[in-house]
Amino acid sequence: MDTVTIVSDETTAIAADVVDGRVLVDANALPDALGWTLKPEGLCRDDTCVPVRDGDALFVGGRLDLVAVADALGRLTVVDADAGIVAVAIDQEQRRAALDGLTAPDVTLRDLDGEEHSLSDWGGRKRLLHAFSSWCGCRYDLPGWQALQDELGDENFTVIAVAIDESPDDVRPWTDEVTTMPVLIDPQHVLTEVYAISNVPAVVWIDEDGAIVRPNSVAFSNDMFKEFTGVESGPHLDAVREWVRDGTTTMSEAEARAAVPDLTDDEVLARLHFRVGVEARRRGDDATARRHLERAGELAPMDFTVRRAAMPLLGGDPFGPEFMELFAEWQAAGSPFHGLPPMAAD
Repeated sequence: MDTVTIVSDETTAIAADVVDGRVLVDANALPDALGWTLKPEGLCRDDTCVPVRDGDALFVGGRLDLVAVADALGRLTVVDADAGIVAVAIDQEQRRAALDGLTAPDVTLRDLDGEEHSLSDWGGRKRLLHAFSSWCGCRYDLPGWQALQDELGDENFTVIAVAIDESPDDVRPWTDEVTTMPVLIDPQHVLTEVYAISNVPAVVWIDEDGAIVRPNSVAFSNDMFKEFTGVESGPHLDAVREWVRDGTTTMSEAEARAAVPDLTDDEVLARLHFRVGVEARRRGDDATARRHLERAGELAPMDFTVRRAAMPLLGGDPFGPEFMELFAEWQAAGSPFHGLPPMAAD
């Protein structure tokens, strides 16, 4: 058997054969490949089991087909047989829990030094989750969020910054003034998939019990780009202060549940093609990387975490003419965003 790389929330190399779009593995490799085990009661992980109507249909010639297993779990896949790379969508139940149940997915990511952290590490505190990137002007926001952390940190509050980037080296130049605020990196774009984030900056408020009280919204920590974006930082920052100090929220649970539309299948597939492209680029396979990154942009043309994020990976300038063309397209399309618009002054 050949070695195939499975890319999901983590990257795993396993022995497998890719035949006609099927990824065939020994049954005992399933836990390493997808984190699930096939049992008589179905596909199981920890205390959860997903019934499978026809278990035999998961097998081809005595080996499990990972694509069929993923389909049984409701997870989309993208297979590049020539490159030996398979991208598998993250469990959509996490996103449904976030959007419908307002339960913050407990994403585990690494900091810039490689140490793992889960969002639950800061459980018992109010948390502001700030998604940003080195390819976005919001990289200049970090000192402002650090200032908010300094101001409110003693009041049971933590800002958690998450960079939607491929390498810690992409992020470090923008963290010189960050001292106590955790900065994590999300090279697999896990956060954008489970929280349905389509642009950065995106901010999520999470309470002490892990409930989302204000879903994805556009917010800045300063007014550096106010003239370009039309967004003032003050109204949101003041609302955060009221929430931390008085428990004042900006919307009802019903309003919060209706605020963020789910990702479409094409938007999920775009994230999978993006992962395949990034893995191929890491190997030095530029042709495969370009093909998948461009396909990702075709599937989700208004998703900045896909299309703008791909610009530097394809040799483009995410602050240059190519971005300005995308920005004009986005505005002409009504500035689509999976979440809430910026807060306006009263």
